[in-house]
Amino acid sequence: MEENKKESWLERMDRKAKDKGNKINLLWQIIKFTIVSLGVTIIQIGLVNLLYFLMKGYNEKLPDFLANIFTEDIMGQGHSNWGYILPFFLSNAIANTFGYFVNKSKTFRSNAPIWHYFLYIIILIILILFTTWLQGLIVNSMNNANLEGIAPTLASIVAGTVQFIVIFPLQKFVLLRNKQIENE
Repeated sequence: MEENKKESWLERMDRKAKDKGNKINLLWQIIKFTIVSLGVTIIQIGLVNLLYFLMKGYNEKLPDFLANIFTEDIMGQGHSNWGYILPFFLSNAIANTFGYFVNKSKTFRSNAPIWHYFLYIIILIILILFTTWLQGLIVNSMNNANLEGIAPTLASIVAGTVQFIVIFPLQKFVLLRNKQIENE
């Protein structure tokens, strides 16, 4: 490390965790990833609620390939449309893109090439389509139980948990492997 460059508290914590071995370093990365995921969740919940209520009247039909996935049987009567699906999809995409770049720079300190981000986007689109479907299923079930007010929030929390389980190993072991610190 250069004499003129002062370590931040996060860099000191990263170094200490790494010095204690792989298991402690992994635990520290899980903790940092969880904190970033909480931020992602807050962004996602805020956006899904805002977009959900802003787009509630937008009833443009989905294209056939999406309409076959997001059926009214699963999503609920009148919910197989862009105004219902887009809030879940966009809130996921925006929040998880933010999380990717924070994890890249702070959690994993990665120097991964930009094409890894494009690969992440492809995987994220598939994951978001699944979790959007799952959110629709949850919201429909909760609406049927007269819990419409909290349905988007709880559905987003479930989707966020599923995404955490998929995205952490994807980023940690595939897309954002740790870069080597100079002068090790």
